[in-house]
Amino acid sequence: MSRLAVVPGSFDPVTLGHLDVIERAARLFDDVHVLVVHNPEKPGGLLSADERVAVIEQAVADAGLPGSITVTQYSSGLLADYCTQVGATALVKGIRSHTDLVYETPMAIVNEHLAGVETVFVLPRPEHAQVSSTLVRQVISLGGDVGPYVPAAVLAAVASR
Repeated sequence: MSRLAVVPGSFDPVTLGHLDVIERAARLFDDVHVLVVHNPEKPGGLLSADERVAVIEQAVADAGLPGSITVTQYSSGLLADYCTQVGATALVKGIRSHTDLVYETPMAIVNEHLAGVETVFVLPRPEHAQVSSTLVRQVISLGGDVGPYVPAAVLAAVASR
């Protein structure tokens, strides 16, 4: 029996910290679905959902990540519904600080109740601990260099705009 985990996020854009979480999930589980989800609390965006999927696929390929990784998107319904549909046994989420833990804990409890899916929290490597997609978008909007924080696929996508 294959153990499937879902790594959900808005990934706008995907960061090196996200890739670290994806890689660690791929080492823990047989199959990993990286799920680009719509977060209604995050208006607008740098990249469309289709662009995010393409950028993540390219970043995963470029990084040579281990295991079976599928990148897809989901915009209608609960994350718990997606987990049930694909037979996921776990969600994997990166936690940068206590604020993330406070935000993620109630969702973990509800997802376990709704879909019987466990949430695995992964702590960041120190070099990624303070980097978020929001921070990256701000730096991009002001013309700064985000090269140290994102995979090359993000730089290519942003440069093509």
